[in-house]
Amino acid sequence: MPQFDEASKLVQFYGGMKKIIITIDGFSSCGKSTLAKQMANELNYVFVDSGAMYRAITLYFLRNHINWEKTEDVVDALKEINLEFQYNDHSGKSDMVLNDENVEVLIRDMLVSEHVSEVAAIKEVREFAVDQQQRMGKRKGLVMDGRDIGTTVFPRAELKIFVTADPAVRVERRFKEMYEKNPSITIEEVKNNLEMRDYIDSNREFSPLRQADDAIVLDNSNLTRDEQLELALEWAQSKISCS
Repeated sequence: MPQFDEASKLVQFYGGMKKIIITIDGFSSCGKSTLAKQMANELNYVFVDSGAMYRAITLYFLRNHINWEKTEDVVDALKEINLEFQYNDHSGKSDMVLNDENVEVLIRDMLVSEHVSEVAAIKEVREFAVDQQQRMGKRKGLVMDGRDIGTTVFPRAELKIFVTADPAVRVERRFKEMYEKNPSITIEEVKNNLEMRDYIDSNREFSPLRQADDAIVLDNSNLTRDEQLELALEWAQSKISCS
């Protein structure tokens, strides 16, 4: 029986009484999405992968040769984009759907990874995505991961978690993930990509990545997935019981 079983039962009990919003922010390849999915599953909450939304927008821009350095082109392109999450019976997870096309696999491509941070830094793109994300959170009972969820999207969220990990650990995790899809990729390419994304995410003018003042830091460099989930569920139990 997993160690977090009892904590999970308690959280689900409290969750039945009161729903909250949980935000999980942090750098790339820190395991934010994994933790968010696990928490949503344990709490029977909705999981929203904000990163997938920015990746889908980036994919659309690349496919349609949109010059994202031109504001007018970006604004016009966003009018043609419809994003939604669709439950996948096979995987048991929600896939990203772009204009009625399931692009869950395509948005994980390295080409998208190389450009998603610069696209996500565009003010109009972030406003477009944030508006949709905030609508999703009106009913609460939601777990969302990203880079500005606790600071910009849901600044009043009841529980904010900022996930971090040693850079070397992050590179190794990302390399293993990418290698399964592209055996020719090198660890140096992954390292350079993460460093570039970290810099862009932290230094963009509009809604940069930063830790919210009231966020709880979770360093998972030496934690297993079950251990970090157990810890996060304990925090959720505390917030739910007090809300």
